[in-house]
Amino acid sequence: MSNKVEQQGFLTIAQNTSDVDYLRLAYLQAMSVKLIMPGSKYAVIVDDNTLAEVTDKHRAVFDHVIPLPHDYAKDEQWKLANEWQVFDLTPFKETIKVESDILFTRSIDHWWTAFRLRDVVLSIGCRDYQDNISENRRYRQVFDDNELSDAYNGLMYFRYSQTAFAFFTKARQIFLNWEQFRDGILINCRDEQPTTDLVYAIAAKIQGIENCTLPECDFINFTHMKNSINAWPESTPWPELVVSEIDVPMVRINNVNQYHPLHYQDKTWATDAVVERFENELQR
Repeated sequence: MSNKVEQQGFLTIAQNTSDVDYLRLAYLQAMSVKLIMPGSKYAVIVDDNTLAEVTDKHRAVFDHVIPLPHDYAKDEQWKLANEWQVFDLTPFKETIKVESDILFTRSIDHWWTAFRLRDVVLSIGCRDYQDNISENRRYRQVFDDNELSDAYNGLMYFRYSQTAFAFFTKARQIFLNWEQFRDGILINCRDEQPTTDLVYAIAAKIQGIENCTLPECDFINFTHMKNSINAWPESTPWPELVVSEIDVPMVRINNVNQYHPLHYQDKTWATDAVVERFENELQR
């Protein structure tokens, strides 16, 4: 019996670590979804430790809190090894899966129509804060060396289907057999731990990139605040280099409105003041 109880919604994974409260980030993200796209459903997958931190405040904005049945990243600080489980755990027939440190500043409801052209849609490329498609390859050398698509897991879509099942089965195999893929197949890859972006790019190449992307829909991506993508020095956190302003739900960086989903990436940006402003707006 399928656990897909609703037609469509947003999903993230929140597993708290010793230095990042991912539940807090998911809560902020969920508020942005609810403010901008009223009626949207939102689900969060949590491990046992994070589940113990879920309060009534969180449940007021989360439509589904889903316990993680098997934690493949239990002993890891960077908990990526559970990503492939989203296919089984999502309560939605159609899912937009996002990383928890992405904030929505305007509706992407119209994206659903484009997503439905495929059973799986990966974001390709990303944008700088000035809304330019990034051409920076600092973080993407292994993708180029192996002729992989410029896939980003930060925002993706999948439909409950055989195609999506096959894709996530491949992702599972790559995650659980990483050394075999890294040492036996990839060129110039020294990553001790697989990143989801790389795993999904490999899975897409195996499955057929034409089955996993929509190159004609070049708006399906997000603004990435990593320093090099924005031509900023790596030595200083980006929130210290620019002026960011919030007029809930809009965010401005150096007076530039951020219309694409904002992958702020530096978790310290989501301060108490930011969370409180979204709470106050949602309660109005």
